[in-house]
Amino acid sequence: MISEDTRKQYTVTIGIECHVQFKTKTKLFSGADNDAREAAPNTLVNHIDFGLPGALPVLNEEAVYLACRAAFALGSEPQKFSKFDRKHYFYPDLPMGYQITQFDEPIILGGHVDIEVDGQIITIGITRAHIEADAGKSTHPAGTDYSLVDLNRAGTPLLEIVSEPDMHSATEAKAYAKELYLRMKYADVSQANLYYGNMRFDVNVSVSKTDQLGTRTETKNLNSFRSIEKAVEYEVNRQIAVLEEGGTIVQETRGWDDAKQQTFSQRTKEDAHDYRYMPDPDLPPVVLTQQYIDDIEANMPALPDDYRQILADMGLDAKTASDIIAVPDTAMIVKRVYEAAGALHAKRVAFWLLRPQTDDDVATAQSDAANIDKQLIKLSEMVEANKLSSTAAKEVLAEVQKTGADPEKIAAEKNLLQVSDEGAIAEIVKQVLAENEKAAADIKNGEMKAIGFLVGQVMKLSQGKANPSLATELIKKQLGI
Repeated sequence: MISEDTRKQYTVTIGIECHVQFKTKTKLFSGADNDAREAAPNTLVNHIDFGLPGALPVLNEEAVYLACRAAFALGSEPQKFSKFDRKHYFYPDLPMGYQITQFDEPIILGGHVDIEVDGQIITIGITRAHIEADAGKSTHPAGTDYSLVDLNRAGTPLLEIVSEPDMHSATEAKAYAKELYLRMKYADVSQANLYYGNMRFDVNVSVSKTDQLGTRTETKNLNSFRSIEKAVEYEVNRQIAVLEEGGTIVQETRGWDDAKQQTFSQRTKEDAHDYRYMPDPDLPPVVLTQQYIDDIEANMPALPDDYRQILADMGLDAKTASDIIAVPDTAMIVKRVYEAAGALHAKRVAFWLLRPQTDDDVATAQSDAANIDKQLIKLSEMVEANKLSSTAAKEVLAEVQKTGADPEKIAAEKNLLQVSDEGAIAEIVKQVLAENEKAAADIKNGEMKAIGFLVGQVMKLSQGKANPSLATELIKKQLGI
C-alpha cells in the first residue's frame, strides 16, 4: 500500500485515446452492415472486409460528414485536406495485414474539452482526431487452447480522438471521458453505447518525481467510466510501487481485469516507426470545400455546454443540470418545453423526467416529440392551476409518455382531477373539524402544525380529490383564524 506522503512526491500524467464508432449504415470502406450488436459472428462481412486480393475500398461519405460534426463538438473544425494511410501490423483479426487510418494529415487537428472537477474548470487539449477502420475481434474461450476471430467489426468506421496529456488524476480522467461521451452523443455522430463498444478508451498513465514525463503504459479497451477511474488508480499505485522498490517502468500495452480490479501486461508497446506507415494508394485524399464545412457548422445541434447555460437560466443547480444532461433525450425535451412555455413549466417537467426512464417512455418521446411536448406542458399547466395534485400528475405522466394522450382526459378517466368547488370542500372541512375537536382546539391555541393533520383528513374523505391549498384556507376560515 502506497502512503499518501509517498504518492504526493509523484506527478501523475494521463492522456486518453478514445475510439468512437460512427453511426453510419454501412462500414467505412465496404457496403456491409455497420450494426453488429446482435449479429452472429462473421455474418456482416464482404470481400473488402476479408481483404481479398483486388478488393478496392470506397470511402463512406457519411463517415466524413460525421467526423466534421465531431470536429465542431471538440472545439475545433475539420481540415480541408486530409488523407488515408496504411498502418502495418499482423494480428489474426486484421485480414489485410494493415489498418487503413490517417497518420500525418488527419481530418481534425487541435481542439479542447472543458471539464469541471471539485468546482474548478480544467481544459483538456485535443491533439488530433482521425478516421480509421476498426479491426475484427479475437476471443479466447476459457479452458481451450485456441482463439476465435469475428470479422463483423472489421471495417467499422471509427474516429480516434487523442487528448493532450493534460489530466493528472483518476477523477479528471473519468470526467473527461464522460464529457467526451456527452459531446459525441449530442453531436449525434455515434450511438455512444459503451456496453456495445461504440466508445472505447485507451488510457496512458505515467508518474514522475521530476518535470520530465515518466515512462507510460497504455491500458486498452476500457468501456465504462468506472473502469477508467479504477484502472488509472491501480496503474498509478503500481508504477509508484515499482519505482519505490528500485525498479523501472516498461513501456507496454496493458489490459484491465474488471473482476480483479487490476491491469495486466499484454505486450511491449510499439512506436510509430514499427507500423511502417505509408499513404494508401487505393484512396484519394479527402478535400473539403469551405461551403461544405460552413453548412455543417450552421446545422450543428445544441451541445452539452448549450444545455448547461439553458438549465442555469432556468434556475437549476449544477447537480440537477448534470443529471438532466446525462440523459440526452430528457435534456432535449426540457429545452423544447423551456422554449415553448418558459422556465416554470420546464423546471417541473425536468424534475418529472429525472425519474428512471423506461424503454417505452423513450420510444414514445422520440416517435412524436412535438405531441409529447404539448401534453407535458398541458400537464404542468393543470398542476399549476391546482387541477391535479403533484402525486396524481406523476401517475398521469406515465400514461402520457406511453400513449401521448391528452392529460386532462387521462386524469378524468382515472378519477384524479382535484375538486376546487369551495362549497363541496367546505362541507368536508366542516365534518373533519367536528370529528377532530382536539386538533381544531390546538390550532386555535396557536399550534399551527395540526393544520397538516386536518388537511390530510380532508384529503382522505375526498379520496384525494380536494385541492389542499383551498382546504387549508377553509380550515382557517371556519376556525376563525
